[in-house]
Amino acid sequence: MFAVVFMFNGTAITAGYHRLWSHRSYKAHWSLRLWFALWGAMATQNSVLHWASGHRRHHTNVDDYDKDPYSASRGFWFSHIGWMLRSYDDKSNDFSGIKDLQKDAIVMWQHKYYIPLVILMNIGLPVLLGYLNGDILGSFLLVGVLRLVASHHCTFFINSLAHIWGRRPYTDKNTARDNDILALFTWGEGYHNFHHIFASDYRNGVRWWQYDPTKWMIWGASKMRLASGLKKVSDFRIQKARLDMEYKRAGQNLTCEKALAQLEEQYEILLGALKEWSALHQQKLEAKAEELKKQWENSEAHTRYIELKKTLQEQQARWYLARNGHLV
Repeated sequence: MFAVVFMFNGTAITAGYHRLWSHRSYKAHWSLRLWFALWGAMATQNSVLHWASGHRRHHTNVDDYDKDPYSASRGFWFSHIGWMLRSYDDKSNDFSGIKDLQKDAIVMWQHKYYIPLVILMNIGLPVLLGYLNGDILGSFLLVGVLRLVASHHCTFFINSLAHIWGRRPYTDKNTARDNDILALFTWGEGYHNFHHIFASDYRNGVRWWQYDPTKWMIWGASKMRLASGLKKVSDFRIQKARLDMEYKRAGQNLTCEKALAQLEEQYEILLGALKEWSALHQQKLEAKAEELKKQWENSEAHTRYIELKKTLQEQQARWYLARNGHLV
């Protein structure tokens, strides 16, 4: 019971509060929104209105000492839990940045009855489960108290640890990090560096091997017609962000002028190949109908697409050598 309720709480925050309402990365059926509103209230992280308002300001003012509600620049303790222990945020009741959410009847219903919902879900449900299981006290302590503490800290780790510990493969303009270990405890939210540069994407773990159950849940809901309009950043933008960071870091490490010249040359070549491949890849995706698919497979563009795929693999190998100063 602890594990199931913990999962429902966590995904209500990640798929509901965060990716649905804060970033509008997809649209959800009313029944799914109601599900998120109920289990999100049980997570006791405030109403959707408060949560989304603060989170949008966090993204707009990330790392700003005064304007970011849980700025990592103020230290681990503040970004983890300290920001809630005192009234630091003078805009906590300013909902001017979430006028779109005020049109959502379920969001407004949850905000109006938030306290009764918190009590019902955090006390009533554990007691009911304990009654059905023959152990009311055990259920209240595990499903009620321990689950709430664990759920809180898993979410708070994204505000704190995910801005301190990990790698920055996409951008170094903010403190957000990608961390595979944190992703295991936060339903895929650990890929925070990607999220801060591509916040509108419904995915956080964008690579095939990255653990992001929230992404799979949203995708699964779309197959059941409970979710639609799933937003995805283009592969080109993602690859370019990674390439730019690799280019920047390699340029800082290389001192030989010849190696730097080779690095810049390989960067331009690879970037050009990525642009062309991306354009052709888009053409391929658009060829969905069977007749169009046949036209695509017989077209010169398809031949060029296959050639480019091979060229990209070769060019990426040369890029690896160039950014490590080994290209001759």
